[in-house]
Amino acid sequence: MSDGVNERFDFTQPVPPAEELGAVHFIAAGGSGMSGVARMFLASGAEVSGSDAVDSPALQALAREGVRVAVGHDPANLGAAQTVVISSAIRESNPELVAARAAGLRVLHRAQGIAALLHGRDAVAVAGANGKTTTSAMLAWALRQAGADPAYVVGSPIGGTGTNAAPGTGPFVVEADESDGSFLVYRPQVAIVTNVKPDHLDFYGTVDNLRAAYRRFAATIRPGGLLAASSDDPGAADLAEQHRDQGNRVLTFGSGPAADLQVGESVPGPDGLSTRAVLTDTRSGATHDLLVPMPGRHNVLNAAAAYLAATAGLGLEPDPVLAGLASYPGTHRRFEPVGTAGGVQIIDDYAHNPDKVAAVVQAGRAVAGPDRRLVVLFQPHLYSRTRDFAEEFAAGLAAADVVCVMDVYGAREDPVPGISGQLIIDRLTLRDFRGEARFLPQRDGTAHHVAETVRPGDLLLTVGAGDVTRVGPEVLGLLGAADRAADEPDRQGRGGS
Repeated sequence: MSDGVNERFDFTQPVPPAEELGAVHFIAAGGSGMSGVARMFLASGAEVSGSDAVDSPALQALAREGVRVAVGHDPANLGAAQTVVISSAIRESNPELVAARAAGLRVLHRAQGIAALLHGRDAVAVAGANGKTTTSAMLAWALRQAGADPAYVVGSPIGGTGTNAAPGTGPFVVEADESDGSFLVYRPQVAIVTNVKPDHLDFYGTVDNLRAAYRRFAATIRPGGLLAASSDDPGAADLAEQHRDQGNRVLTFGSGPAADLQVGESVPGPDGLSTRAVLTDTRSGATHDLLVPMPGRHNVLNAAAAYLAATAGLGLEPDPVLAGLASYPGTHRRFEPVGTAGGVQIIDDYAHNPDKVAAVVQAGRAVAGPDRRLVVLFQPHLYSRTRDFAEEFAAGLAAADVVCVMDVYGAREDPVPGISGQLIIDRLTLRDFRGEARFLPQRDGTAHHVAETVRPGDLLLTVGAGDVTRVGPEVLGLLGAADRAADEPDRQGRGGS
């Protein structure tokens, strides 16, 4: 798959409604994405079963809710299933998938399973290389707080809910993944495109193929529906212009005067972790104050996209939507506080492509300010992405005072000779980076190294889509243990006086 055509699934074909799928079995049901969809099917009244290679809290939670679960992959787990749902990560050699195909069962991609739930409902699909998880979560939260009772399936659990998927009777918000072409399946009433950036070129092959896929995505919007696209991003702006030229409804959001929804200058809130901006409807001149309880200009633009979809796309009044956005609790691994110990504040983020990394480092720089060191621990994700964008990663990391780069988290890819995190360190050095830059090739010992590197007052960001997320709590534990050890003699001295 190198031209943007998925050889396993035809996402251009309509999917039957959920009530016609019969009993549904989910392979790898314990995954965060798959467990959420299984939960949605259960709420729809379907008979649901699922299996996974290992037990997990997510699998146990499904069992408590009424899903028949199994640990290990065995054809017997299919039971009476008439439909099997998988993700792109499930290989054709999986014994349950082999048995399902041999029995002639309907096999759907996870995205097709979600599409089966969208029949007869208003839906918003959020796409883009960067910001789609936050934007879709912001929209779902704002709709919920405004009383619209949305259903949603997003890429990470929303704070205050503990889940990344929930049923509802109102509009359906779905994060639309372009990485495997599956974002073509939803046929939404409203589509948001935050940006069109070179990414997932292992699937698309060329940037031209990627852009063509976004055009096909826009073409899936229902007649009379809305495309909300960024005017700041050249790729999204081009998409908006082409879609409008075809006679379709388009509204843009962005910083410049040409945007339909102009986002004014971002001003940090007094707590350093929130941001304010003025939204101006350039068609009517109406203005609204936007508060986002997150740092960073990118999050203000994400919130503006959610606002535009909720108001112009779904018809909600501005004030309750703005109030909902102001109370947004964040999502897991999106500038998520881990804790503070030893005077070091630790924040974790899922950023894994160059623009995301640059945005989160800039947000960290703003929070740290001029008087605190910003220390970034970055774990590259995918050998192909590291090879193709080492220079861009270095540019995004350069705003930090200390940069530690782990080795590549390969995920679905096999190691590539000569490709490692050292590539990014080398590019950083060539940029005349004046801070500290270190390559940490061994996962074991990373937390100890970082704990020895940071000092009181530092802000530490752990960044990446792999297991770097585990390092922050490990560092927190090490720093906390050091605090307790330092306090112990003092406590003993006070006790003896």
